[in-house]
Amino acid sequence: GTYWLGTDGGGHDVLTILFFGARVSLTVGLVAAGLAFVIGVLIGAVSGYFGGWVDLLLQRLVEIMMCFPTFILILTVVAMLDRDIFIIMIVIGLTGWAGVARLVRGEFLAQSVRDYVLAAEALGLSRSRIMFRHILPNTVAPLLISLTFGIAGSIGAESTLAFVGLGDPTVPSWGVLMEQGRLNIRYPWLIYTPGLAIFTIVMTLNLLGNNLRDAIDPKNQR
Repeated sequence: GTYWLGTDGGGHDVLTILFFGARVSLTVGLVAAGLAFVIGVLIGAVSGYFGGWVDLLLQRLVEIMMCFPTFILILTVVAMLDRDIFIIMIVIGLTGWAGVARLVRGEFLAQSVRDYVLAAEALGLSRSRIMFRHILPNTVAPLLISLTFGIAGSIGAESTLAFVGLGDPTVPSWGVLMEQGRLNIRYPWLIYTPGLAIFTIVMTLNLLGNNLRDAIDPKNQR
């Protein structure tokens, strides 16, 4: 009755660790996905708006990033560096921007030929103002959908890293809790409870992204 979900190997309450782990996992998801979002928006916007050799060069960079298996790249970088939660967040963010950049480029290519963009260019507005004050707000809808999927993927990546022993052992994340269960088969609830929590939050974010896509997509409006 005292410990509803049992304790870990050190006698700590698993339910309390789950609550603290939710904060850690959500922080990892938001920071990593936010970093990937910013990088992807900048590269995709420049690539889609300027076109020409700039687009060609940046898209080759995007293709190189997409050729590498993302999780294998994260594993390699984290294994070479310190197992710090901040480093893990940065690494996940720096390796997950390629899809966002490709999406933003497509949106900017479609928007850059619209009449309002041509009018802004005729008025002599700066390119940065046109890109981020006029075009970018018209591409927010698909970017929000991509961001929800990115948060879910970042949470899953951090949990997987911790499960294989490359997480930060000093923070009470769900993946670290699962690692304890993997190393101590006498405590199977250390795998089931955080695993169910990870499944729930990732599924919720994916459903949120799908519902946003259905609600925002004009093809589904009747």
